[in-house]
Amino acid sequence: MATPPAVPPQAVPGRLAAIRARGELQVCMWPEYFAISFRNPRNGELEGIDIDMARALAARLGHRVAFVETNFAEFMDRLEEGACDIAMMAVGVTPARAQRVAFTKPYLASPVLAVTTRTNARIQSWRDIDNPGTVVAVASGTVMEPLMRETLRNAELMVVRAPRTREGEVLSGRADVFMSDFPYTRRMVLMHDWARVIDPPARFGETLYAYAVPRGDAAWLNEVNAFLEGARVDGTLARAAARHGLSPILLP
Repeated sequence: MATPPAVPPQAVPGRLAAIRARGELQVCMWPEYFAISFRNPRNGELEGIDIDMARALAARLGHRVAFVETNFAEFMDRLEEGACDIAMMAVGVTPARAQRVAFTKPYLASPVLAVTTRTNARIQSWRDIDNPGTVVAVASGTVMEPLMRETLRNAELMVVRAPRTREGEVLSGRADVFMSDFPYTRRMVLMHDWARVIDPPARFGETLYAYAVPRGDAAWLNEVNAFLEGARVDGTLARAAARHGLSPILLP
C-alpha cells in the first residue's frame, strides 16, 4: 500500500491576521506603573503614556483594545502563549529579554534612581547605598534586578515579589532603599510625603524602553514600528509624554 503524501503543517497566522479575526488588539500592561500604564486608585481608570498609545495603535488598526494585566516577571510568558499581541508597558530593552521577545524602536530612556524615607539618616547620598548592613530592594523581573546583582558589592539585595511591594519593604524598615526608574520614582514623590529620591551619579543604569512583541513576526513588528514613527512625526507621542510628565525621558 502506498504511503499517503504528508500533509504540510498549516501555517500559523500572523499576529495582524489574528487581530483582524478577533476584531481586538490585546495589550499586556502592568497596572502599577505610574505615568506608563497605571490604574488610578481614585477612579479605577487606566492612564499613562502607554494606555494612550495602545488606544492610538488600536485606532490605527481599526479595532477595539483590550488590556491584559501582567507584570515584568510574567509578560514574556503571556506574549509567548498568545494571551496578548504586544506588551506596552515601557519594557526595558535587555539582551536576556531579546532572546524571547522582539523589541520595537525605543521611545523612552531612564536612569535608575533610589527611593528611601525622609527619616532614614543612614542613606543621605548615592555613596551611602552600597555599604554593609544596607538592604536594597528591587522588583522581581525588572531590569533593576540583574543590574543591582552585578553592581552591589557590600549591600544586601532583596528581590520583592507580588503581592509584596518595594515601598512596603522600605516603609516597614526591612529595606533601606528601593531602585526604580523616573516614572515610578516620580509617583513616589507625588503621592507619598515620606518618600525621598536619590539621584545617581551620571546616568547610572540608563535603560532604553520599547514595546515588546512575539518573535518571528516581522510584519507585526514592522506595523508597530511604523505606528511609533508616525506618532513621533505627528506629535502624538510627544503630547502623550507631556500629558503624563514624561517629556524629560522621551527620546527624540
